Amino acid sequence: MTAATILVADDDKAIRTVLTQALGRQGHVVRTTGNAATLWQWVNAGEGDLVITDVVMPDENGLDLIPRIKKIRPGLRILVMSAQNTLLTAVKATERGAFEYLPKPFDLRELVSVVNRALSEPASGGGALVHHGEEEEEKLPLIGRSQAMQEIYRVLARLMPTDLTVMIYGESGTGKELAARALHDYGKRRRGTFVAVNMAAIPRELIESELFGHEKGAFTGATTRSSGRFEQAAGGTLFLDEIGDMPLEAQTRLLRVLQEGEYTTVGGRTPIRADVRIIAATHRDLRQMVRQGLFREDLFYRLSVVPIRLPPLRERSEDISELIRHFFAEAQNEGLATKTLDGEAMEALRAYHWPGNVRELENLVRRLTVLYSQETIGIDVINSELSEVDAGTSEPSTAPDSLGSAVEHHLRSYFAAHDGNLPAPGLYDRVLRELERPLIELSLSATRGNQIRAAKLLGLNRNTLRKKIRDLDIQVVRGLK
Repeated sequence: MTAATILVADDDKAIRTVLTQALGRQGHVVRTTGNAATLWQWVNAGEGDLVITDVVMPDENGLDLIPRIKKIRPGLRILVMSAQNTLLTAVKATERGAFEYLPKPFDLRELVSVVNRALSEPASGGGALVHHGEEEEEKLPLIGRSQAMQEIYRVLARLMPTDLTVMIYGESGTGKELAARALHDYGKRRRGTFVAVNMAAIPRELIESELFGHEKGAFTGATTRSSGRFEQAAGGTLFLDEIGDMPLEAQTRLLRVLQEGEYTTVGGRTPIRADVRIIAATHRDLRQMVRQGLFREDLFYRLSVVPIRLPPLRERSEDISELIRHFFAEAQNEGLATKTLDGEAMEALRAYHWPGNVRELENLVRRLTVLYSQETIGIDVINSELSEVDAGTSEPSTAPDSLGSAVEHHLRSYFAAHDGNLPAPGLYDRVLRELERPLIELSLSATRGNQIRAAKLLGLNRNTLRKKIRDLDIQVVRGLK
C-alpha cells in the first residue's frame, strides 16, 4: 500500500504520540494537532489523505467539523474517535459522513486495520440522515459503554441509512425491540410508522390475516375489510418479533413478499406494493430449525441479510452501573423517590447472573424505588431481593432429576417400541413430535402447573408454550402433583 499523509486531531498528547508511532511504522507520514482549527487549516489547504479526529476538542466539536470538511473535500476519508461511547455518537459520526467510528479506548491493531481499509477502499458519499441534537442523548433506547455494546452501536449506525433487512438474535430481555426501534427512529424511515408484531402471540390461523389484511367475506366473521400490519407500516418499519414461531404456511407468504416486493390480502387479488423495511428477531436457533424442517431455508437467508446478536447482560456486566443509574433517573422523572445503591449492593448486582437480562434489572430497580423507604439501598435489601427472585423462578429440587429420568424413560420406551426398525431420515423430528406432548406434560407436572416456570424449564418463550398447550390440547391444572 502506498504511504499516505494522515492528519490527527486530538487534545490528548499521549494518543497523538501513540498514533504517530503506530502509523509511522506502517510507512505513513503523520501530522498531529490538539485542536480543530489547525486541522481545518490543513484540510482547507489540500493536505492529507486521511483524517483521524477526536470528538471533544478545546475549540470545536469534531463531529461538527466533518460536514465542513466533506463540503470542500468530499473524497477525504475521516475516522472519528470518542470517549462519549453512546449509540448517538456512532449515529452522528455515520450520518455526517465519517468512514468509521472507533470508541475510546481503542484497540491499536484495529485502528491500524481501519486506516489501511480506509486508504484502500473507494470513497463514498457519506450518510444522508438529518442531524440529531444533544438533547436526544437522554432518549437513547440502548444503554451501555462496554466493548460488546460498542460493536452493536457501530453496526446499527452503518445500517441506519439503508433499507437492508436485519435479523436480531438475543435472549429474552436483551432489548431486541429496542434495537429495532433505534434502526427505525434514527434511520431513513423515521417519518413512517414503526409496527411491531409478536408471532408467538397470534393464533396460527390468524397470522396471515394479521400480517396482510383481509377482504370482506374472505372467511367466516370477516364482515368488513381489514388492513394488515404490512399496510399499517407502509413507508416505515415492520418488526417481526419471535419470527421462529411463524408457521410454515405464513413463512411461504412472507418469502414471496421479500422476493417480489408485493403481497395480496387474504381473499384479495390485487397485488399491493410492500413499502416497508423488515426487521426480524428471535431468541431461537433458526439454523437448527432449518435443519429440523421447522423454518424455511430460503426465508432464513432472505431475513438474515445482516444478522445482529445482542449480548446477554452477564456478558457486559460493566454496563450494569450505568443501566441502574438510567432506570433510577427514569423513575425520578416519573415523580418517584430518588434512590442510590451503596458500593457493596452495586457489586452484588454486577456479580449476579441476570437470567432475565436488562428487563429483569429494570424490574428490580422499579421494585427498589417503590417498595423501600431508604434513600440508599444496601446489600441486605439486594440479597433479599435476589433470593426471592431465585426462589420464585427455580423449580423444586427434585424437578430436574425427575424430569430427566422421565424423559430418559420415554426415550427408552420409544426405541424399544420401534425395535430399531425406524428409518434414519427424519429420526430427530419423529422423536421430537412423539415426545413433545409428554415432555410438556412432565414439565407442567414438575412445576405444579405453573406455565411461566415450565416455559423457563423447557427453554421456551411463554407464549410459545401456551400455543403448544393449545395446539396439543393439553389440560393444565394449577397445583397438580
